[in-house]
Amino acid sequence: MSALRKKFGDDYQVVTTSSSGSGFNQPAPEKKKKRQRFVDKNGRCNVQHGNLGGETSRYLSDLFTTLVDLKWRWNLFIFILTYTVAWLFMASMWWVIAYIRGDLNRAHDDKYTPCVANVYNFPSAFLFFIETEATIGYGYRYITDKCPEGIILFLFQSILGSIVDAFLIGCMFIKMSQPKKRAETLMFSEHAAISMRDGKLTLMFRVGNLRNSHMVSAQIRCKLLKSRQTPEGEFLPLDQLELDVGFSTGADQLFLVSPLTICHVIDTKSPFYELSQRSMQTEQFEIVVILEGIVETTGMTCQARTSYTEDEVLWGHRFFPVISLEEGFFKVDYSQFHATFEVPTPPYSVKEQEEALLISSPLMAPSLCNSGEKNSSLDGLETLEDMETTTKLPSKLQKMTGRDGLPRKLLRMSSTASEMTYSLGDLPMKLQRISSVPGVSEEKHLVAKTAKISAEPISQSVADLPPKLQKLAGGGTGGRMDGHLPPKLRKMNSDRFT
Repeated sequence: MSALRKKFGDDYQVVTTSSSGSGFNQPAPEKKKKRQRFVDKNGRCNVQHGNLGGETSRYLSDLFTTLVDLKWRWNLFIFILTYTVAWLFMASMWWVIAYIRGDLNRAHDDKYTPCVANVYNFPSAFLFFIETEATIGYGYRYITDKCPEGIILFLFQSILGSIVDAFLIGCMFIKMSQPKKRAETLMFSEHAAISMRDGKLTLMFRVGNLRNSHMVSAQIRCKLLKSRQTPEGEFLPLDQLELDVGFSTGADQLFLVSPLTICHVIDTKSPFYELSQRSMQTEQFEIVVILEGIVETTGMTCQARTSYTEDEVLWGHRFFPVISLEEGFFKVDYSQFHATFEVPTPPYSVKEQEEALLISSPLMAPSLCNSGEKNSSLDGLETLEDMETTTKLPSKLQKMTGRDGLPRKLLRMSSTASEMTYSLGDLPMKLQRISSVPGVSEEKHLVAKTAKISAEPISQSVADLPPKLQKLAGGGTGGRMDGHLPPKLRKMNSDRFT
């Protein structure tokens, strides 16, 4: 335990979730009443089809697949029954031919040539069929050339026997070579875990391969089964939602030579966006995991399945490492395959964390709502001041002062008393870049450059503003700042007041 604390820190506590034990003592949790699962832990689907009516005839149309899907005890029963019935039927046919020709009564007459030699009762006819069908050929019983009907029956027997052999033996071979048993050596962790990974809340579970033969092109998929009701009032039982386990990045394609931890990042697109530690106690859902791949030795596709219910998802846990470096190879300790340990994890959902982040910085909200760009160089306070100044000016004055399309920093500069008489929209691009640099001394320097460079006449003055706006600009009717205006504008103002 001391070594683990050194490696993972003092805040971590090792917990084993395997019933077989992994060397760590943990009090057994209270057992909850197990609810009905859609997919068992071994991958079997708990679905039964009922009330098929006339649809049962569809099973006979694909008889071969129907026989392969049957359980082994039914396969063996059908196999033995089919051969027994076929043998008895064909033996009866040979006995009937011998009975009609009268071979049964003259079987021991050396001068008489029967249809089948040495067939004088039903057991002898049955033995003849078995020797012929199995190509044993003892030589004691054989067909003579005096029996054309026996030759025809022999041809029919050969064709029928080949069909029965191909059908039944092929069915048994396919059933024995099915890769279902290969899935028994593909392991899934008994529990799933939710904790932080790379700064994001992540759902994790573990998969492993017990054989040395690899699974070629292994791919994993996850489905969330959860009942819900649509806004129209329709109830959808066991609605299936996709859980992204790396489809967009290719992380769902596995190189399964050692145990891997599969991750689902919980974000705004995840069905678990509103899931928290508290809400998980009342939620009911089931996560179905499907692992597919090609068996390296046989080339057949194999599929392994399992599922995790809400009580099998551990909040604030992480899987224990199982790979260690030895001399010349890597060792996998499968005794720790199901073991987890506790890690510090916020008990809130991703949605609650994002809302708390917005509430903690309320000045950033107006900037996010009113700015069309995601990366703004202004802080929240400057944005609020710009909004107040803009709302105080009428729309006509906003057009006169050229506020449309200007940077916010220039709009703040244009609201001062010394710069209200200039239209910053006429500035060259070089001065507009300079105006974005903060600093009072630089703003004054920019105003002086503007007065020298601007060659176009200014059509409006502060005197044209209403009294209220003149107070905002820093001067009234008797306190105009004409000393800062060019001579042509001062003359225009003097003519206007005389």
